Amino acid sequence: MKIGVLISEGPYTHQAADSAYKFVSAALAAGHEVPRVFFYHDGVNVATRLSLPPQDERHIQQNWTALAKEHEVDLVVCVAAAQRRGLLDEGEANRNGKDANNIAEGFRISGLGQLIEMGIQTDRLVTFGD
Repeated sequence: MKIGVLISEGPYTHQAADSAYKFVSAALAAGHEVPRVFFYHDGVNVATRLSLPPQDERHIQQNWTALAKEHEVDLVVCVAAAQRRGLLDEGEANRNGKDANNIAEGFRISGLGQLIEMGIQTDRLVTFGD
């Protein structure tokens, strides 16, 4: 089964990103496909490479980066939600005259069309967050 995942709440304040990570890991281990995870609203904050949780806590962004690399999962960050929250890749930073970018490895910024496409191309769309 092909499963798409939508995360709409931020890390460390809600459990959505952690629960989604565990769900995706379990789905992949069970032989399902998870071609894309879409980060929306505050969920885009998972994608910042600048988060520094204490060493004895889980590192949500690094968990997602490793999972995407190992299983070739497309991690897509909503461009509008990201810009509102100051999350930029190199292209968006240059286009908007900013001097830095902060998107983590394995994530990419794109539009809501990627969410629609994911909904069409998967058998199920599972959401985490409100």
